[in-house]
Amino acid sequence: MTNDELRAQLDKVFAARDREDMAPTIEAFSRILEQHPEEPMALYELGGAYDTDGQEAVAADYYRRAMDAGLEGRWLRQCYLQYGSTLRNLGNVEESLALFDDGIRAFPDSESLVLFKSLTLHAAGRPGAALGSVLRLIADRFPTEEVLRYEAALRGNAAFLESIDDEAPQTS
Repeated sequence: MTNDELRAQLDKVFAARDREDMAPTIEAFSRILEQHPEEPMALYELGGAYDTDGQEAVAADYYRRAMDAGLEGRWLRQCYLQYGSTLRNLGNVEESLALFDDGIRAFPDSESLVLFKSLTLHAAGRPGAALGSVLRLIADRFPTEEVLRYEAALRGNAAFLESIDDEAPQTS
């Protein structure tokens, strides 16, 4: 089976999923993984299915294995986001932040990674840094007339908010 055929098979299972009953999706992705052990895309999709099903600890293992197996492209970017969010939800906030930082270095144009990292910053007790990162993202990536008019203020407020959390004692 070619990569394109495998991707089509994975996409078909994903499209048929029922978020309220993930058991059939987990079963289908598990069968594909049995046929293609250590295939990064199959590991990632199975992790996502477990994640959607609320089995985040199981999902985290599949995400890690997918990355270790060489997941690439947009699926790697998505995996950084989903794995980072899963780690946050499991209470592994520092690990989540580190993973988001790695993802942002690998995919510097990804707004979604910055936004989801801000959720982890908030969970880490750093609300200033969380809001600051969102303000900076808006100033960087959304050049509407109004954003451009207030760009300096947005950036100044972002820097100020981030500095507040940098000066505050961290609790972890």
